[in-house]
Amino acid sequence: MPKFNKIVSVDHTKLQEWAVRELQNHSKAEVEIHKDYPSSKAEIIERIGDAEAVLVSWRTPIDKEIIENCPNLKYIGMCCSLYDDESANVAVKFAREQGIEVRGIRDYGDPGVIEFIVSALVRLLHGFGENQWKEMPAELTNRKIGIIGLGVTGQLLAKCLLPFGADLYYFSRSRKKEWETKNVKYLPLDELLETSEIISIHLPKNIKILKQSEFQKFGSGKILINTSLGLPFDEKSFQQWIGNPSNVAIFDGDGKSALDGRILKNSNIISAEKSAGWSAETETRLSQKVVENIQNFLGS
Repeated sequence: MPKFNKIVSVDHTKLQEWAVRELQNHSKAEVEIHKDYPSSKAEIIERIGDAEAVLVSWRTPIDKEIIENCPNLKYIGMCCSLYDDESANVAVKFAREQGIEVRGIRDYGDPGVIEFIVSALVRLLHGFGENQWKEMPAELTNRKIGIIGLGVTGQLLAKCLLPFGADLYYFSRSRKKEWETKNVKYLPLDELLETSEIISIHLPKNIKILKQSEFQKFGSGKILINTSLGLPFDEKSFQQWIGNPSNVAIFDGDGKSALDGRILKNSNIISAEKSAGWSAETETRLSQKVVENIQNFLGS
């Protein structure tokens, strides 16, 4: 099997040690692993150097300028999800135009995200923590829950909520007829917002789906959950919405990372410091998929 001249992990991709050892089998030079995040484009370019393959987490941008200054690059391995060019931290289209292969991974942190959502929601509904949604404890039974984005994570959430007897609705850029046969009903976005008591957002980074008019349709006495990377809503409009004491928002560490810290002081916001999608199992799945991508590329 052919090898790259050198593989560089340009930032803290969290690859497990066994995966680094396996990558060495595909690199002529010693694999270079960085466990921090570069602070500038110049530092990123210096770290990549003459390497033919670079691995990168979602935190570090690999833009057109960086690619142009690393002429030996043949492969960019994103140790994170690659949904589309718009949400990627890599200039995917430009890289591919230069003949550079770009591969991402999918479906590695979803179980942890779902466990966070269900556990946080149960605690809020029943008042097991500091917050309680309504005056009386409530169950998931018959709760009207809307899922925005019925990809892998949204589907896994639906699968977990159905046994509780929740009334599930979804909005997605494409219809998922197989889930509609499972009693997950499709609604246009405005109707979903007006119908649902709770919404959970599962969208790629850089997509803003909720603005002032959508928050107005969602209304009061509602719960918003966001575990997406970045903010899938207009921050000022959200601030107005969460200013209503009857509304509650739930964020994991990733979902709140782009929010102004002053907003997070609102007592109606429940937030975790940790990323819900990160666990020992997540790290193993990520490492496996990153290694498999390189093996498949070199073997193709």
